[in-house]
Amino acid sequence: MSSITLYSLDGCPFCEKVHDALDDADIAYETEWVEPLHSDRNEVKRVSGQRAVPVLVNENSGVMMAESDKIVQYVEQSLA
Repeated sequence: MSSITLYSLDGCPFCEKVHDALDDADIAYETEWVEPLHSDRNEVKRVSGQRAVPVLVNENSGVMMAESDKIVQYVEQSLA
């Protein structure tokens, strides 16, 4: 089991951007697929305080972040 979890929505271009960055950096991660309706995204709200995706959680470092550009920058600078 990976220590990195990405909360993502199928078909979300911002989520795909993060998936691509993680894959390009050859980083192992788990994907938690969220529900299409914001009101049904209880798990991502529990971990991040919001219902928007993508959200990346790194259990090893205690990092939790949202917004695809910030996540990609974190992946490239801290994980790659």
